[in-house]
Amino acid sequence: IAETRPADNPARSLLQGWGHALRDTSLMVYALVNVLFTGYLAQIQSTLPLYLNRFAGGEQTISEGTLSLLFTGHVVLAAIAQLPVARWLNHYRPAQGLMVSALLWGLGFGLVWQSGMGSFPLVWGGLALGIMALAMVAYTPIGSALVAAIAPEALRGVYLSVNSMCWAVGYLIGPPLGGWAIDQGAAVAHGFWLGMMATVAPALAILVWLDRRLRRQGV
Repeated sequence: IAETRPADNPARSLLQGWGHALRDTSLMVYALVNVLFTGYLAQIQSTLPLYLNRFAGGEQTISEGTLSLLFTGHVVLAAIAQLPVARWLNHYRPAQGLMVSALLWGLGFGLVWQSGMGSFPLVWGGLALGIMALAMVAYTPIGSALVAAIAPEALRGVYLSVNSMCWAVGYLIGPPLGGWAIDQGAAVAHGFWLGMMATVAPALAILVWLDRRLRRQGV
């Protein structure tokens, strides 16, 4: 008996899946915020150590050895806080959890700016790294979970691929932007962190809109 069912076309199915994902307004709006968040993470790893070493506290810059201790503490705090923060954020909707992360990022950037403007740069820098450790652990588990919740079950892999591409874009843009600011001298380097703090406002506005949309969709 001849088979009459049309043969599957994996390439066509893949393209259709990507087309569906790229037309999903919720996913694309979240992608904008996700690029911002990954750009924030990139600043911690690339721009912040240079800034603290070259500009924090005017002539009271932070040495390489002290920076190593500060960033070790940052990593340890993130590891310790991950489960408690995740449990606490389980009481909130995913977009609300990301709002908490955005607010913490804004506070952290403000503290970095303060570390470069006056006395006690080590104190302000340490506080900034502590706050940003909490911002990081508030973001990382929720981001992937939110994308998985938005995605149709059959397209979850495609949606998570879009999520991963946001990381690539954030790390593509973040380090060169921060490096450019550092190379322009103290005034631009200080102002860079105020600019980063200002980006939290549109991120919050987008997340408020996304939260309302997802509630209407029952996500």
